[in-house]
Amino acid sequence: IYLHSVLGLYPWTRPFAARLLTLILDPLQAMGLGLLKSLPGLIFVAVMVIVTRYVLKVTRLFFDSVESGTVTLARFDREWAMPSYRITRLLIIAFAVVVAYPYIPGSSSEAFKGISIFLGVVFSLGSTSVIANMMAGYTMIYRRAFKVGDRISIDTVTGDVTERRLMVTHLRTVKNEEIVVPNSTIINSNIVNYSTLAASRGLILHTTVGIGYETPWRQVEAMLLLAAERTPGLLREPAPFVLQKSLGDFAVNYELNAYCDDPHAMARLYTAMHRNILDVFNEHGVQIMTPAYEGDPEIPKVVPRDQWYLSPATPAQAPDDERSIP
Repeated sequence: IYLHSVLGLYPWTRPFAARLLTLILDPLQAMGLGLLKSLPGLIFVAVMVIVTRYVLKVTRLFFDSVESGTVTLARFDREWAMPSYRITRLLIIAFAVVVAYPYIPGSSSEAFKGISIFLGVVFSLGSTSVIANMMAGYTMIYRRAFKVGDRISIDTVTGDVTERRLMVTHLRTVKNEEIVVPNSTIINSNIVNYSTLAASRGLILHTTVGIGYETPWRQVEAMLLLAAERTPGLLREPAPFVLQKSLGDFAVNYELNAYCDDPHAMARLYTAMHRNILDVFNEHGVQIMTPAYEGDPEIPKVVPRDQWYLSPATPAQAPDDERSIP
């Protein structure tokens, strides 16, 4: 208004002053009329947002009840509740957007459509691996391959599951290393779960030794079973057993199998079992064959009992002391 008044004082700027006010007021008028015209659509969008919000709250309440066990569904695990809620939430929001889209001001303009197509192309090209990992994450949840706390092996990685996210899974190895594995890698790999049947049926720990043909197989099996009996942490029922894996060129390969119910103690139990095998075979003067066999030595390669604690070992470091083993 001030500029209009000043320009109107001079004859040569008076025509421009008359048009200046029109140039300013016409866009404001168009914006106001457009806002009034779009007001019903904006009210519809606002109502849709409110309805969608309350539907999401009711849906969340239902799945929280399923997760807590208040509501039970046949053949539906409680740990599926939150993943299922996220999928349902996404579908509800997508449905609400589709319904409200025609009522958004400017949604029918070519510019709005062009920007929507551009953003869709950018998202599809830039999120291929992200979508793959997300889909793999949901697939693993419903496959029930493992859960947090399980000890699993994926390819060459073995560890305890500490966290399971939508795109990655965190493992902690026995060396206290944290390994982050993409879910798309897990879904395409073989998964060994040591915890699934350990508590109910027991996990079988097994180790192989090669013994010469001159040693009776009955004696070998008895010594291996004795070693398993001396190992604390191994189950007595089901009882340990021995398999003869193969008749090699220079030795018979025996496999000792013993049950345990704690997969997290595998490293400790394996070490204790190996220690007891060495002790039992040394006690009975039976030699465990070396990998490269050329001939029988004049003196069997066993460690006499009186040499078990040669320096720097001390009797306090007994073979059954596994407290230092993780």
